[in-house]
Amino acid sequence: MSAELNQLQCEACRAGAPQVSDEELPELLRQIPDWQPIVVDGVMQLQRVYTFRNFKQAWAASNKVAELAEQEGHHPALLLEWGKLTITWWTHAIGGLHKNDFICAAKTDAVLSAQ
Repeated sequence: MSAELNQLQCEACRAGAPQVSDEELPELLRQIPDWQPIVVDGVMQLQRVYTFRNFKQAWAASNKVAELAEQEGHHPALLLEWGKLTITWWTHAIGGLHKNDFICAAKTDAVLSAQ
C-alpha cells in the first residue's frame, strides 16, 4: 500500500467483489493496529471499542461516524452505550472484509482522534 488508508476513497463494491486475501490481511491490520478482526456467524469483520466519559460524548462520536459512513457510501454497525461506542465494519455484499472496510476503519480513527 503506497497511500495511507485514510487518504483513499471507498470504491463501489458489489456481490462477487474480492475479499481481502490472507496475504493482504496482515499488512492492512498493521495500518489500523487498534482494530480487531472478529468472526461473527462465519463472517470476518473489523471491530473497535472507543470509550468516553459519558453517553453524550459517545453519542457525538457515533454521529461523526454516521456522517463519515454517508460520505463514503459504506455503513458500519454502531453500538452506542453509556461511555462506549463499538464500531464494526464489514462488507455485507461479499460476506466478509473488503479493502473499503480498512479504509473506513482508518478514517474512523482519524475522525474520532480529532475530537
